[in-house]
Amino acid sequence: MADQDSSNQGNGSGQEQPEAQVATLAQYIKDLSVENPSAPQVFQWQVQPSLDVQFHLNAEKAADDVHEVSLKIEVSARSENGVHFVVDLTYAGLFALRNIPNEALGPLLLVEAPRLLFPFARQVIAEAVANTGFPPLLLDPIDFAAAYVAQLQTQQGQPLAEGGEAEAEAAAVDADTETPSEN
Repeated sequence: MADQDSSNQGNGSGQEQPEAQVATLAQYIKDLSVENPSAPQVFQWQVQPSLDVQFHLNAEKAADDVHEVSLKIEVSARSENGVHFVVDLTYAGLFALRNIPNEALGPLLLVEAPRLLFPFARQVIAEAVANTGFPPLLLDPIDFAAAYVAQLQTQQGQPLAEGGEAEAEAAAVDADTETPSEN
């Protein structure tokens, strides 16, 4: 009988479950800092700089059913001669989330939302670097699902499955870490 009740919910009869809704309300540059501290000497240097790229994610509730997701990307190019350039970008988006189960909030806010924001942040960084006089820097894609799983492992001490790709990766990591050693 419980099977019949659950099958009828999708047919318009009985009590319907509210439909999950996700929408991007806005996306924007929250903070941008671009430095070319060694100009004009840097353009005479004949060395190839090493690039350091770091990213951080932050998700905060902005209002009822609205969350702000911030993607902070820090890029620096340095060599033995000094700093070539530094770009520090915080690119954010407002996302409306209605009728989303709590267990799905993490993957939505820390995997899907940054995945949607990244191409725009990448373009801002490419243009910022080009405006310092260097060739545009096109960042490689970031695997936010793998970063999310790694964050869960660090926080919980073990992989947690929250759904989607993160679940598959967590299961694979779990299988690798719990394989008994042969003696």
